[in-house]
Amino acid sequence: MNIGLIGYGGVGKAFIRLLKEKDIPCKVKYILKSDGAVFNSKGIDINKIIQSEDNIKEHKDWMEGKNFENIIDEEIDFLVELTPTNMETGEPAISYIKEALNRGISVVTGNKGPILIDYLGLKELAEKNNVSLGIGCTTGGALPSISGGAVDCAGARIEEIQGVLNGTTNYILKEMATKEIEYQEALRQAQGLGIAETNPKMDVEGFDTAIKMIILTNVLMGEKLTLEDAEIEGITKVTVKDIKDAEQEGKKIKLLGKAFAKDGNIKVKVAPVALEEEHPLYSVEGKNKGVYYRTDTLGDITIIGGASSTRNAAAAILRDIENIRIMRL
Repeated sequence: MNIGLIGYGGVGKAFIRLLKEKDIPCKVKYILKSDGAVFNSKGIDINKIIQSEDNIKEHKDWMEGKNFENIIDEEIDFLVELTPTNMETGEPAISYIKEALNRGISVVTGNKGPILIDYLGLKELAEKNNVSLGIGCTTGGALPSISGGAVDCAGARIEEIQGVLNGTTNYILKEMATKEIEYQEALRQAQGLGIAETNPKMDVEGFDTAIKMIILTNVLMGEKLTLEDAEIEGITKVTVKDIKDAEQEGKKIKLLGKAFAKDGNIKVKVAPVALEEEHPLYSVEGKNKGVYYRTDTLGDITIIGGASSTRNAAAAILRDIENIRIMRL
């Protein structure tokens, strides 16, 4: 099994380490960054990569200026695409993915941008070229939300999806509840610990959850929704009083995404909701995530777990590769 990797941030580094740790029988032929690549047609020595992962340009196979256009011809079975996410155009990732699929190369990505913008087009391209598109990492990292809906709900119609899919907001709301501190202070603490970004808008204003819900809806319910179709409210206006009032009623406030039928159409809504103890996602805490499917014939199915980390995300990438490889045996 030959692999090419585009993008060498935290998840890319964790993915290479995981290949070594799990002793996966494969050759990594290239690791492509924005300014060059480590490239070896016979396979890179990943031990050397791991030893110098923060100084990859010192690797003996580093080639300055090497780019996707002059490396794509290398024979690989999987392109692992982990470049930074662009929610507006999906570029450059969407072009990388299309080119690989057109060349008969299966793609596994953790990049939400291309899947949000053109999932159906990419899926059709993969089918046309008899290859696979792995996207499990895009909707909750290690949480098997897509495979749980696509494989384990096969033969049933998913009528509603609910998700608690953002670890940052889970953490902030938990801190507000346990320490009785207001949102801004909880956010500052989360930023100090590296749990929240310096610019936390994607998480705290609900966009990350909305994007994941739209991907799930399009993949599992056959829709063609965009981010503009979602009704989105984040946690920035939640107060300690709101949380304590909910607790008095035996409830917990979570940032909840929902996809549901209304007036003959599928709607996506994200908002803070006070969940009762009986709700299947009531117990989702910290870095964990959860997704709930209401189906017509299989009943209610809930998946919880998949804590957020670069290692967990890398494991989700490896899971997709292994599942695709097994299906094609």
